[in-house]
Amino acid sequence: MAELLFVRHGQASFGAVNYDELSPLGWRQARLLGDWLSSHDAHDFDAVALGTLVRHRDTLAGVREAYDRAGRRLPQATMLPALDEFDHRAVFGAFATHHADHPSVVAAEGGRSRDVRAMARFLREALLAWTRGALDAHVPEPWPAFRARVRSAADALTTSGARRLLVVTSGGVMSQLAQQALGAPDETAVELNLGVRNSALAEFRAGEAALVLSSWNALPHLAAADHRALWTYY
Repeated sequence: MAELLFVRHGQASFGAVNYDELSPLGWRQARLLGDWLSSHDAHDFDAVALGTLVRHRDTLAGVREAYDRAGRRLPQATMLPALDEFDHRAVFGAFATHHADHPSVVAAEGGRSRDVRAMARFLREALLAWTRGALDAHVPEPWPAFRARVRSAADALTTSGARRLLVVTSGGVMSQLAQQALGAPDETAVELNLGVRNSALAEFRAGEAALVLSSWNALPHLAAADHRALWTYY
């Protein structure tokens, strides 16, 4: 039975011109994760997969550094475009543009606000609108297409023949997998997405018909008291 350890990438450069690269804090999260993984004998992987985004590659690079220092082998990675995140700029931009009078858009200044609570409400409402099909005409990937793509990634991983896989991806992909494993409604996928932390771990195992969720949103590598400031969502 295949066991899959999914990793959300470290903190990206939220608010910067190029979001798709790790922030200095994101690099630290990735390296601490590598230190933790490489220090446990149970984390011998026979396959590694990741999406094609820079933040995925950088996170894996931080993990690989630790394995190299420990003299442990981490297999060469396979890139799967199906593990890429949805186009969040397109989703949030479409919601702000085409629902400009929505209270959450007004309060968040169209997504430009520095108010954390206002932005959280804006992100939630945008994602819910996407799941309900309200943005289909304005985004490159409607929600059903995203769901199908993530399902194809899960199928590719579980039929690869590997027994123990390390998978680096994004929060939306992991949340979609958790939703499918739990048979939960779309609203749950949105809440899972908004709550998953940078560099967090989720464990799945291959069941008879679908993935089974074993653990979610864990940060064992950031459990020390002086690492609490490294817990981030964006």
